Amino acid sequence: MNSRMHQLFDEQRSVHVVYKYNDMKNYVEQAVSYIENGIMAGDYVIFIENERIHRLIQKELNTRLSKEQREFFHHVNNFDFYYSSGSYHPPAIVNYFSKTVQPYLENNKTFRFWAHVEWATMEDPLHLIEDLEKVIDGAVNEMSFPLICAYEAARMPDYLKTVLMETHPYVLLEDGFIESEQYLPKIRS
Repeated sequence: MNSRMHQLFDEQRSVHVVYKYNDMKNYVEQAVSYIENGIMAGDYVIFIENERIHRLIQKELNTRLSKEQREFFHHVNNFDFYYSSGSYHPPAIVNYFSKTVQPYLENNKTFRFWAHVEWATMEDPLHLIEDLEKVIDGAVNEMSFPLICAYEAARMPDYLKTVLMETHPYVLLEDGFIESEQYLPKIRS
């Protein structure tokens, strides 16, 4: 992962990034780098991922991190996270998110978040993803933590690509990162 991006995570903290990945090998490398750098910076890393990919990442982390360091890594199954109410329902997801981060907030522990957003079909209305991303963008700014939202590029319709560029100030690319020119920050009253 780009060192400029890691520096941004360390300095700014409130960093919301969309990662539109194309290749699983690169995805795993980006995720491991994010986790490893987060732990080295003293953060807990909350990692929302499916079991299959989690096993690949855990295997790599086992070769890079000590047992004590791996205790800073917290995996949450992404199906449980996104479908805890039986469907992709933003209020339920926000509730699950709040319960997940509450112990870190209560104990004044810094944390980073990685959320792999995936779905079997495009049956869920895309406006629900937009609604959730807007809420989460607000949470990133209010709670001051870095978050990468990972989406598989090949499965993203144009509408979703636009929504993600509007709700994330930064975009992680395979070879670096950029600021989103379409980002629409929430106007505070």
